Amino acid sequence: MPSGSEPSLMTTGPATQTVLTFDDNRLASVLFGQYGQNLALLERRLGVAAASRGNEVTIQGSREACDRARRVLEGLYEQIKGGNELVSGDVEGAIRHAIAQGSLFDFDPKSAPKTARAGFEEINLRKRPVRARTAAQDAYIRALRSHELVFGTGPAGTGKTWLAVAYAVQLFERKEVDRIILSRPAVEAGERLGFLPGDMREKVDPYLRPIYDALYDLMDSRIVERAMQTNEIEIAPLAFMRGRTLANAVVILDEAQNTTSMQMKMFLTRLGENSRMIVTGDPSQVDLPPGQTSGLSEAVALLANVEGIGHAAFGAQDVVRHELVGRIVAAYDGVAARKREGKP
Repeated sequence: MPSGSEPSLMTTGPATQTVLTFDDNRLASVLFGQYGQNLALLERRLGVAAASRGNEVTIQGSREACDRARRVLEGLYEQIKGGNELVSGDVEGAIRHAIAQGSLFDFDPKSAPKTARAGFEEINLRKRPVRARTAAQDAYIRALRSHELVFGTGPAGTGKTWLAVAYAVQLFERKEVDRIILSRPAVEAGERLGFLPGDMREKVDPYLRPIYDALYDLMDSRIVERAMQTNEIEIAPLAFMRGRTLANAVVILDEAQNTTSMQMKMFLTRLGENSRMIVTGDPSQVDLPPGQTSGLSEAVALLANVEGIGHAAFGAQDVVRHELVGRIVAAYDGVAARKREGKP
């Protein structure tokens, strides 16, 4: 039992009541969330009723649901005690992990799913650790560690780019690679921005803003700026990658669904010695001209059985942004599925 929580179980008919007491009122307040928002999320996702008072929370529901809620709160409390910030995505991730583990009352190690481990994978950085929040993110991190080329495909908000940058930063900080190279096709999302002023970096910056945001969040800003000045972190427009051999580097191609077949082949063949390549994109949001094949979808299908290449596929259930994003993605996916089946 983690220190700081003392659960007691009381059976009241078919339901169970669990009382958790935490040893630090301030940390308990952080755990419960502003106006109890973390407890409200726990109630919605696990089907329990949770009421807090001071450093104590009472959970009511089925035995399995109470057990999962207890594990979620205890795990998050230990995270806060360790000095780590708690955000809503961490709560959602802990809930998904508890669901994936199933009930500990009926736990059978022989029949346990692969996700039922002590915890999801973690990427340790100097600034802060980055934890997988879903089973798909967990599989993604494991694929990054065991393959030299990894495709990460799925809808927006699933952490594809975020985890790719985190893994690249980890290798860079450990001196396992000399450089991080960031690339992306310069294709607007259904708009035409026209001429963009400035030098090459200033022209490409708007397209790579999500990667910049991840870099500055995962590394000290002074280190990022210095690494960019020395080209240890390099911005390389996809159109200018031809003819290069990228050695001792982590190369990230973001928004790869907007590459053509020839661009994708050109990019993949840039891989040099002691390098890792991560290709991310959402096949459902292609901004190429009508009738043009996405290089990402083609490459994933073509290289599916090639040794040394990994693929992590995300779905609407893996969205870790606002709850509504997952529902929006699911709604659009449903329309697309009906169209493929010829239904109205």
